[in-house]
Amino acid sequence: MTDGEAIRSFLERDHARLDQLLARADRDLENIDMEAFGEFRRGLLKHIGMEEKILLPAMQRLRCGEPLAIAAKLRLDHGAIAALLVPTPRGAVLRALKTVLATHNRIEEGPDGVYAECDRIADTESEALVRCLRAAPEVPAAAHVDSPKVESAARRALARAGFDAALLDS
Repeated sequence: MTDGEAIRSFLERDHARLDQLLARADRDLENIDMEAFGEFRRGLLKHIGMEEKILLPAMQRLRCGEPLAIAAKLRLDHGAIAALLVPTPRGAVLRALKTVLATHNRIEEGPDGVYAECDRIADTESEALVRCLRAAPEVPAAAHVDSPKVESAARRALARAGFDAALLDS
């Protein structure tokens, strides 16, 4: 790897930033800080986009078309996370997000995590990949939608990703 920033440090720092925003948003579950949650939501959608559109495809390319073994699990988690960002945030949604993110981030972070593996695979291309990740566009966030269909879809996405759909029980 070159002297530039590693994929791992760049994306782990983004996780820390997102964690701080989520903590700020849910200091008081009776009065969720919607400004902090909005920034968290936009940032998390961008982060997922960086992984889905830049990092995972680059790893597959560098592995001669073979995706990372964990890629399917990451994508299921991303689907669950995105589904939890659709409804207006409430205590159960924030608790579910924290649970999913805690599990998901453990897979990605650390010396044996996905990000470190990506640095090893990318080797001399790591710095260029970080430049691409930095340049990733913002992801527009639609208005929140609250309906039984949205709730049901979020529960199914949680279950597909291996989480208990009851996380959304209030």
